[in-house]
Amino acid sequence: MIPAPVVTLKAARRRNGLAPGVPSPCISICRMDADTGWCTGCFRTLEEIAQWTRADDADKLLVWQRIEARQDLAP
Repeated sequence: MIPAPVVTLKAARRRNGLAPGVPSPCISICRMDADTGWCTGCFRTLEEIAQWTRADDADKLLVWQRIEARQDLAP
């Protein structure tokens, strides 16, 4: 079993450089876990992934909070 990646807002901001706004948590490991319904790379749901480009920064930060909580629950 491959350990789950750790996705952090701080690391995403480093990857994003000087681009404005809240960075995407995508790390290009795009597989959905059938048990949790989360992407195994970024820990988002399909709905969160689909809504990302239309979400405002406040909503994106809420998704980041959920991602951090999900990582604590990941096997």
